[in-house]
Amino acid sequence: MHHGGTRLTARAALVTTVALTTLATLSPVSPAPALAATAPAPAPPGGAPARVPAAATVTSALIGASTATPATERRAVPSVPGRAAYLYDASTGTVHLSRQAGKRMPVASLTKIMTAYVVLREAKLDDTVTIQAADVRHAAANGATHASLRAGERLTVRDLLYAVMLPSGADASHALARVYGPGDTKFVAKMNATARSMGLVDTRYANPDGLPKPGPGHSTALDQAKLADLALRDPLLRIIASTRRHVVAKSKVHRAHSWTNSNKLLGTTPGATGLKTGYTSAAGYCLSFAAERDGHLLVGVILGESNADRRFQSARRLLDWAGEQTAPLPEL
Repeated sequence: MHHGGTRLTARAALVTTVALTTLATLSPVSPAPALAATAPAPAPPGGAPARVPAAATVTSALIGASTATPATERRAVPSVPGRAAYLYDASTGTVHLSRQAGKRMPVASLTKIMTAYVVLREAKLDDTVTIQAADVRHAAANGATHASLRAGERLTVRDLLYAVMLPSGADASHALARVYGPGDTKFVAKMNATARSMGLVDTRYANPDGLPKPGPGHSTALDQAKLADLALRDPLLRIIASTRRHVVAKSKVHRAHSWTNSNKLLGTTPGATGLKTGYTSAAGYCLSFAAERDGHLLVGVILGESNADRRFQSARRLLDWAGEQTAPLPEL
């Protein structure tokens, strides 16, 4: 669909072509929980891209092979508390870290990445959605994060997508699913159909927001990294995910709104481009993140962290560490 004429860079377009071709021809491979020092690296999202060196291996610390830094000079992989983690270079296919990446678990509001992705394919950005009392009650009754929406307000799909992705508004995601399902049941069916088309074989969505009721659904760090990669290829979703603050001026049909992104990597981590935070008691603190380093797009996922701020600290360390393993890509 049209997103205001935003264009991908030449490098991003090349990466998209390579990755989409690979995704169409190779089936995803779930990584083993532990590998020997010379074992083949787990397949990155969408399979192994053509640009991955044939000799790529994983070290005993599950570090993706790289010629940028001699093995003797590599720093040890940073400690990453949490139940699962995955980090790879979407530009080359190099897997830098894979720990319990194929284990199914709830992913909380990382679910809303798929919600936004589906809405972008079902709706027009200038469509107007009227907020209903049920949307507001849904967030309040579940103790969920919200975008402070009120019944009767009318907002565009574009603004509601910011409400979903920045403050992680369950009121906004409920409103969008209600209109573009129509209803949760049909919308969730669309989410799961999209997941299957992406090759997310270990993912099942139960609702549009990742809340415990009627069920949290499940995914894996590996599947969420695949989703992050594909979501960031959508120019508008990439812009939204990397926006630190979005302001909606008051109008005749809605109040003024100001939404701040819950992703603390933005503005504090070089090259950070998103993507989404999440939390429930069952899922723990989750983070889907990405950053540009020397022309490389590094994509990572942390699941099941017990400390809210530590997930961001871990992500920063991982991005810095992985950045040291890469050589700058030539400009196109």
